[in-house]
This record gives sequence, C-alpha cells and structure tokens, in this order.
Amino acid sequence: MSAELFAYICLAVGLAAALVGGVFQSFSDFVMAGLVRAAPSGGIESMQQINRTVFRSVFLATLLGLVPVMLVMSLLAWQTQDGAAKTMIFTGSAIYIVTVLGVTMFGNVPMNERLDRLPHRDQDAANYWKTYGVVWTRWNHVRTLGSIASAICYLLAAMALS
Repeated sequence: MSAELFAYICLAVGLAAALVGGVFQSFSDFVMAGLVRAAPSGGIESMQQINRTVFRSVFLATLLGLVPVMLVMSLLAWQTQDGAAKTMIFTGSAIYIVTVLGVTMFGNVPMNERLDRLPHRDQDAANYWKTYGVVWTRWNHVRTLGSIASAICYLLAAMALS
C-alpha cells in the first residue's frame, strides 16, 4: 500500500472518529440536558426510544466499524510505518478502543439496558432517571473526548504521511 493511500485512509478514519465524537458531543451538550429537564416519564420514554433506534443506525455502524478498521491500521502501521505516523495510529486506536468501545460496552450500554427494562411511568424508573442522567452523561463526556482525541491522532498521522 502506498504512503499516499495510507494517508487517505488515516484521514477517513480520523474524520469518521470525529463524526462519532460529534454525535456524543451533541448528547453531552444538549440532548441529555433536554431529556433530563422533561418530566421523568417523558425523558425516560424518549431515551428508551433513542436507545432502541440506535441499533438500526449509521452511527452505530460507524462507531463499531471503526474498531476493526483501527486494528487493521495498527497492524499495517506496525509492519510498514516508522516515527510519528506509527505512534499516532497506535495511540489513536488505543484511545478509541478504551474510551469509546470500552466505555460504551461497560458504562453506557448497561445503564441503557437497565433503563429499558423499567416502565417509563414507574416510580423506580423516575428514581433511576435522576442518577442515570448524571452518570450516563459523565461517561458520555469520556466517549466524546476519546473520539475527538482519536480523530486528532489519525489526522496527525495523515499529515505525517503526507
């Protein structure tokens, strides 16, 4: 694979990670704030529907699809690259896998699954909702920053390869 093609792939991966980060940032900035301000039953039902809808989204395909792409990019960088590009690819991949995939799987998704099991008009759901909004958003901040940091690493790798 040519250095030019490798640079373009790094650019594409960086832009995709930035898009994932943008979605997370939107949730951290205003979506969750709006849902938490709604009546608990309305906020809960809306979040339940969002969480059910995400399974059929381009967003989830991008979020999850970046993981194998980054693993392949890391393997290729290990075999063919030296210096800053190699370091940035490894760093960007590690950041993404830990902060985006790991936090999603072990932080946000378990909270979403618990929320989904609760009837949205139930008092137990309303009690959980108070904690959910704060804790879920904190984990989402981590995913936002991780996506953006990973994007920066891949964009720097593309620049180093140019």
